[in-house]
Amino acid sequence: MSRTRTTTAAALAATASIALLATACTGQSGSAADDDPKAKATINFWHGWSAPSEVKAIEENVERFEKAHPNITVKVTSNVTDDKINQALRAGGENAPDVVSSFTTDSVGKFCDSGAFVDLNPFLEKSGIDPAKVFPEALRQYTQFEGNQCTLPLLNDAYGLYYNKDAFKAAGIAEPPRTWSEFAKVAQKLTKPEGDSYEQLGFMPTFHGYETTPGHYAAQWGPAYFGAQGKSNLAKDPAFAEMFTFQKGLIDKLGGFAKLEKYRNTFGDEWGAKHPFHTGQVAMQLDGEWRLGMAKEAGAKFEIGTAPLPVPDDQAADYGKGYLAGTIMGIASTSAQQNAAWELVKYMTTDTDAVVAFSNAIHNVPSTLEALKSPKLKVEPGFRTFLDIARHPKSNTTPAQADGGAYQVTLQDFGYAYESGKEKDLKAGLEKTARQIDTDLAKAK
Repeated sequence: MSRTRTTTAAALAATASIALLATACTGQSGSAADDDPKAKATINFWHGWSAPSEVKAIEENVERFEKAHPNITVKVTSNVTDDKINQALRAGGENAPDVVSSFTTDSVGKFCDSGAFVDLNPFLEKSGIDPAKVFPEALRQYTQFEGNQCTLPLLNDAYGLYYNKDAFKAAGIAEPPRTWSEFAKVAQKLTKPEGDSYEQLGFMPTFHGYETTPGHYAAQWGPAYFGAQGKSNLAKDPAFAEMFTFQKGLIDKLGGFAKLEKYRNTFGDEWGAKHPFHTGQVAMQLDGEWRLGMAKEAGAKFEIGTAPLPVPDDQAADYGKGYLAGTIMGIASTSAQQNAAWELVKYMTTDTDAVVAFSNAIHNVPSTLEALKSPKLKVEPGFRTFLDIARHPKSNTTPAQADGGAYQVTLQDFGYAYESGKEKDLKAGLEKTARQIDTDLAKAK
């Protein structure tokens, strides 16, 4: 299971703590590193994984690294939050991390802009590594900011569609929908009202639903979040208005906001066995590759299907794309052993066998082009869908910004207001939201 996703509150907290870090970090270019990577060294590696199987997978990869680099010892600390990382980087000292892995991809802009992590471009260049030939385009986008490649991807999350094959068969639906117009019809056909609630809901479309965020939806329209001058594109790119119009229309078709929200409040925890897709309360679910294993472990009593999310009808040729995110890895600017640290980062993020072994162990999508096609990759039924989404040339992500993920929070807040009817003018609302994002970004920079 992946833990790259953060709640709105957590995302804002991470952004705030990194902003504080900017005042304490001077940062330094990777080219300034002068330690000898062949000398004996001990480096500190901090990461956020906590489940025993995940921690074991990390430790096994580190053991393989140490065997290949007998002069470097790696001290691993697990279950570390971004707040703890930022506190340690501000304090510095020999116990601070040299290498950091974070689930908060939204914070890349801050990590790069503040100088908290070093620019890895000089390290990549001297190692003869061309990121464009190693990583999918979307992954390179969310690991750099304004040319500063201060992080690299460490595994990948691809978002697609899960569907209850038994429910599809009972409703006479032969295959998953490929366009949003088809999706709306299928969602309605799968919905079974029961008084002021539902016996079964085809799909939970509200932005408070699990993973149904504006960013995950919008990826299927291929949006441009910012223009050439760095200004918010929300009111100018028709992709956003089309996405909000579709989402609000689907809410109305499935019973209305109030009825859906009442039903949503009966759902079990997103990460527990009583997730509404596991229990059959919803017949389709937008989610990442981790949901497949979780649904099986929860004992779902139906056959599970996976497919890419639908695309707009006028983009039918792009079916197969999706939203991508993932874990990131970087080198602390406070590290005195950056060349030794680079050896670990390079191994964990670019060595095909290391990436494949880690992917197999924790069931996330590999983050390099070679690992995605490795014969050593374990591909369970249903999982290939997410590999294909990760490889699709039109798959995309939310771009890094100096305010971390705050601009996405602003967009999501507008989404809450529009779907509930509090904001009725879509065009005016998008214009106002764009102005707020521009104001916030100007302050962040």
